[in-house]
Amino acid sequence: MIHKSFFIFAAILLSISFGCSNDPANVFQGYVEGEYVLVASPLGGTLEELAVVRGRDVPQNAPLFTLERNFEKAAVNAAIHGLQQAQDNLSNLEKGQRPSEIASIQAQLQQANASAALAKIEYDRRIKLIAEKTISQEELDRSKSDYEQKVQRVRQINADLTTARLGARNDEIRAATAAVLQAQALLDQAQWNYDQKNQTAPQSAFVFDTLFRKGEWVPAGQPVVSLLPAENIEVRFFVPQTLVGKVHQGQKAVVTYDGADSPVDVTITYVSPEAEFTPPVIYSSQSRAKLVFMLKARPSPEQARSLHPGQPIDVTIPSLPQ
Repeated sequence: MIHKSFFIFAAILLSISFGCSNDPANVFQGYVEGEYVLVASPLGGTLEELAVVRGRDVPQNAPLFTLERNFEKAAVNAAIHGLQQAQDNLSNLEKGQRPSEIASIQAQLQQANASAALAKIEYDRRIKLIAEKTISQEELDRSKSDYEQKVQRVRQINADLTTARLGARNDEIRAATAAVLQAQALLDQAQWNYDQKNQTAPQSAFVFDTLFRKGEWVPAGQPVVSLLPAENIEVRFFVPQTLVGKVHQGQKAVVTYDGADSPVDVTITYVSPEAEFTPPVIYSSQSRAKLVFMLKARPSPEQARSLHPGQPIDVTIPSLPQ
């Protein structure tokens, strides 16, 4: 986040220092800047709870705020029940019929076997009687037909028993499995929506600002809390074109400021590839001495806590000639 006032302020300071300052040539003026983390929910809702206050430090994963989420909670419950129903249906298809139903089929099979055995005895008896010519051929044919029907009945019940033990067909099981996966996806989606209404700190940080009050409506994607992690604090300063070629990323520097107990060590992380005027003037060969390049440097997270965005500083690069 760049504040134009800081650039103007820095430009004035640099113009003064270049013109009449007695500061060493390796000391440059700049300011402290912070890159803020704006925490928002992708879903809108009424701010139900604000768990932080401005000016406090929060650890990673600490709760920041919660939006009203009764609708999302109901969607999660509905998805849970839908998943349970799909899982029960799949389990039922994989198991086949219930034990009591299989027992009933087994009893029918025993009865059919007994009937077939009796029909076999009757049929064999009539074969002997037909040989003795004591019964008609018609009676023998009826006995044979009855026996064959009871044998087919036994085969039919055996097939029913096998089917009952196997469970549902493969295509039915595949369809039920797909229904379970679909129900799980719906639950995951509902749970994600529910969780997004409750935001936590992505990392340890300083609470720079809170942008809504409890009870206010927060639009989707609108930041509620502004955080400033120590890792996101940097210093920005300006080096004249005559010296920028001697500066590179990774170079060490020292920051001092009014009231500092001790200097702050920083590492240069960025050298601007573009020159700028400070103060702004029309480019000409006579104004080339006023061209500067912006540099960025970062302190360690521990030392960064002593720096505050907007604070004017002096940056010394020891490796440059004084």
